Amino acid sequence: MGEHGEEEERLGFTYDVFISFRGEDTRNNFIGHLRRELGRKGIKSFNDDRNMRIGESLPPALSKAIEESKIFIVVFSENYASSTQCLDELVTIMKCSEKQLVYPVFYHVDPSDIRHERNSFGKHMKAHENETGKESQKMQDWRSALSKAVDFPGRHITIGMKGILLKKLWGRSMNI
Repeated sequence: MGEHGEEEERLGFTYDVFISFRGEDTRNNFIGHLRRELGRKGIKSFNDDRNMRIGESLPPALSKAIEESKIFIVVFSENYASSTQCLDELVTIMKCSEKQLVYPVFYHVDPSDIRHERNSFGKHMKAHENETGKESQKMQDWRSALSKAVDFPGRHITIGMKGILLKKLWGRSMNI
């Protein structure tokens, strides 16, 4: 193991990248491309394809993988906020964001829709409010995490921009 790898191991990084995404929106397209490119570059990413049921808390192994990742790529998509798992992952990611890099990707969504809870994000957050209560700690945590995440520099992509985004990721923030 080289000097760089030994330093990361001492810092507790098991993974180079943790990708938070809504599977139904991105797993078979953008995320598939992203994972292939990460693998080609020798970048170790955590892969968790389990779909949790509504109400399940984030498994300890998933929280640990987040804490042990050097970089977070958060892929916001139309149904990201429909998933309590995605929102719980985001809360954990934001708790780690002072020491690790967060890179948001806005996949066919506008960052302002997240910030102002409009369109699909507004609909999904309203549904969660109805389940958990508007003033619940869970809702406060999710809203805070969403608000923080959209303030990080990232990329807003639309159809046809996947290749451009992947090249920019490698050139800028993926110098692992």
